[in-house]
This record gives sequence, C-alpha cells and structure tokens, in this order.
Amino acid sequence: MGIVLKQSLNNTVVTYIGFAIGAVNTLFLYTNFMQADHYGLVQVVLSVATVLMPVLSFGVPNALVKFYSSFNSEKEQEGFLTMMLLLPLLFILPVALISYGANEAIGNLLSNKNPIVRDYVWHIFFAGMAMAYFEVFYAWARIRMKSVFGNFLKEVFCRVGQSVLLVLLYFDYIGIEGFINALVGFYLLRMLIMKLYAYTLRMPKIQFSFPENWWNIVKYSALIILGGSTAIVLMEVDKVMLNSFLELENVAYYGVAGFIASTIAVPSRAMHQITYPMTATYLNKNDTVSLKQLYQKSSLTLFIIAGLLFLLILLNLEDLYKLLPENYNGGFMIVFWIGLVKVYDALLGNNNSILYNSDYYRSILFFGVLLAVMAIGFNLWLIPAYGINGAAIASFSAFFIYNSLKLYYVKSKFRMSPFTSETVKVMALLLVVGVLFYSFRFEFHPVINILLKSVLITAMYIGILFRFKISEDVYGVLSKFLKK
Repeated sequence: MGIVLKQSLNNTVVTYIGFAIGAVNTLFLYTNFMQADHYGLVQVVLSVATVLMPVLSFGVPNALVKFYSSFNSEKEQEGFLTMMLLLPLLFILPVALISYGANEAIGNLLSNKNPIVRDYVWHIFFAGMAMAYFEVFYAWARIRMKSVFGNFLKEVFCRVGQSVLLVLLYFDYIGIEGFINALVGFYLLRMLIMKLYAYTLRMPKIQFSFPENWWNIVKYSALIILGGSTAIVLMEVDKVMLNSFLELENVAYYGVAGFIASTIAVPSRAMHQITYPMTATYLNKNDTVSLKQLYQKSSLTLFIIAGLLFLLILLNLEDLYKLLPENYNGGFMIVFWIGLVKVYDALLGNNNSILYNSDYYRSILFFGVLLAVMAIGFNLWLIPAYGINGAAIASFSAFFIYNSLKLYYVKSKFRMSPFTSETVKVMALLLVVGVLFYSFRFEFHPVINILLKSVLITAMYIGILFRFKISEDVYGVLSKFLKK
C-alpha cells in the first residue's frame, strides 16, 4: 500500500490543482463571463461527448490494463498493443458515418427543448473521439506505472484552456461558437500530447500477429462498452435529460452544484490510477491475500478523505453560495445527494477494479444495462416532478443500487468485504463532527467563515484520527508530516 499511497498523493495534488482551476472556472468565470443558457449548452456538448466516449473507445482502456501483464514475450505484447490501437476504429468510423448521414435527425433529437443544441452534433463527435483515444493512450502509460503526467493532462490541461477561452469571451475576442470550436480543439490537442508521451514510454511496433486469446480480448472489450461505461453514463445522463425537459440555464445551475459535490471524488480518482493496474496484477497472479489487503485499505483511506470533504462542503455550503450569482444559489439538495454518491463510491475502494479485471467482468454487463435503464427511468419520473432536484435524486437512487449490487457480488464471489471495524469508527466520527458543527456560525465575510470553520473541522477530525490510530496508512502519513 506504500507505493499506492505515495503515487496517489502525487496524483491527488495534480488533480486538486485541476479542480482548483475548475472551481474558478465553474463557480466564478462561467457564472460571470457567460450567459447561463450558453453555459448550459457547453455542459450539454461535453456531457453527450462523455457519454459517447466509452462507446468510441471500445473498452480498450480497461482491456489494456487487464491483459497487458498476462503477456510475457515481446511479440505477444506488440501484437496486443497493435490490436488495442485499432479496436476503437470499429466504432469511431461507423459513428462518424452515421453522424454525417443523419446529422439533421440527431440534431433534432438533441434539440427537442433547446434548438441551439442542433448545430453542435459534430462538435460532440470530435470531442467524444478525442476523449476516447486520450483514455487509450492514458491506459498505455498507466500499464508502465506512469500516471502523473496523464493525470495532469486529464485534470489540468483543458481546464486551463477553458480559463483562457472564458477571458477571451469576456473581452469579446471570440463568440460562443468560437469558444466551443476552440474547446473541442483543446480536447484534440490533449489527445495528441498524450499519444506522444505514451509513445516515449513504449513506441509501438505494428504487429498484426495478434495474441492467441484475441477473441476473448474483443469479447471483454465489447462487454466493457456496456458494463464498464455505466458509471460514466449515470454521471452524465442527468444533464443530457435535463436538456430535454428544462431550459438550458437549468443545466448550468445543476452543473455548478454537481461540480461542488464532485470534488469529493478527487482522491478516489487519483488513487484508482495506481490501484487499477495493481489489482490486475494481483488477479493475474491469484494473490488473494494482497488483493484483500488492497481492497480494505483503499476503502478505509478513501472513506476517511471523502467523508471529511463531504462534511466540509455541506457545512460551508451556505457561505459558498453567498459568493455566487443569486440564480445559482438553489443547489443544496443537489450537492447533498450527489455528495452521498461520491462518498459511497469512495467506500467501495477498488471494487470496480476487481470486477473489471476478474473473470466475472461479464457481470458488469448485466449491472450496466440494468442500471442504465433504471437511471433513465428515474430521470423520466423525477425531473418532471421535482426539476433539477429530481435529477440529483435520480442519480443517487441509480448509483446506490448499482454500488450495492457490486459490493454484494464481490463479497459473494471473492469472499471479501472492504469494511472493517475501522470503517464503523470513521462513520461514527463523521456523524459526531457533523452534528457538532451543523449549527456553528460565524458572522464574518463568507470566505473568512469558510476558512475558519474548515480549519476547526479538519483539526478536530484529523486529531481524533491520529490520536486513536484509526488508519495505519493515514497515521503513517500524518506522523511523517508532523515530524517534518
């Protein structure tokens, strides 16, 4: 777990830099420099592209990590890597033809409520394609245990680009159409940079002698398209469906609240960059002892961090919304429900990695199809009834069922659970701290209020963790920090 924690901390720093830039963009630049309906349009374009991305990548990022360590000879590895580069084209080329031939029909479907979306079908396709191949090249680097630069590109690069574009938009150097064109260009450029970096780690040698188990790899990739992309679809389908029921500005309001809650997931995203290939290695070697240890320690560490972030966000949300334009201030329940989703995700540790890299990956297909249908059904029911709050409740309901099914499945097949007695202690600590600070108020400027309350909450939380040594890994990091 030492290498996991070390690399995860490096990735966490990079990811939080990206989220800090994203926070400036989302909470201040977008809300003040761009009209709400135009911001909603940007959200729709990127959300639909993100939903499309797993399909266009053909499950290759997952397949790269799962199968690479199983090949020993140079020839097998080169054949496998060549296959991974070509597989996404099986979907990208047909989708490109469909987008060309049915451009008007697709535009009409996406613009049922908001006609402005009709003109951006190609932008969605190119953004989705760039996201797909970026993930392929990112996985290419991760199998070499090099994840920090790719994480920088993923979390920081396009956000810096958005900051620049928003400033240009504010000073009328570009319009909304030029903004979206340039934004898609940033995603394409990011893909090319990731490709060059991946090739410096291992330059591909085109080898059309594919591995003997090539058919199993293709089947795995095809199933991952449906199963492994479920979490992405569930995260973005709410924005896509809000576009079909409500005015575009509501997508913007929902996107801001969702971004605030999504900061809880940063440590999970950082840790998974390294736990994913480690999980694949343990499974390939049938090392169940190390796998269980990784499962429990990743769960506890992520729960400790995600729980603290959830408290900090909820208990400071009132002051945070005082800093935003008034139209964006009604998102407390959205932050609450989506925040709970992120905490539950963290509590599962590397559960996803175990399922995706094991022989039970087919179960993801069943779970994926079931939950995609349920997510759409929940949104169809709850958005007309409760508006943007209904979309948040729909997301929580779908993810709660989805995560619970995965938790039970790993328990039944591998005879292991991520929970320990320390999990209960952390949960009790979170409840105590939350109750103590719920009614705690300062009467200063909102920024000062947030800083003061955050310092007090964090000091109490970390102090108790350290005093009672609730987590060995967290205690070790804190001990080294305090010694320095």
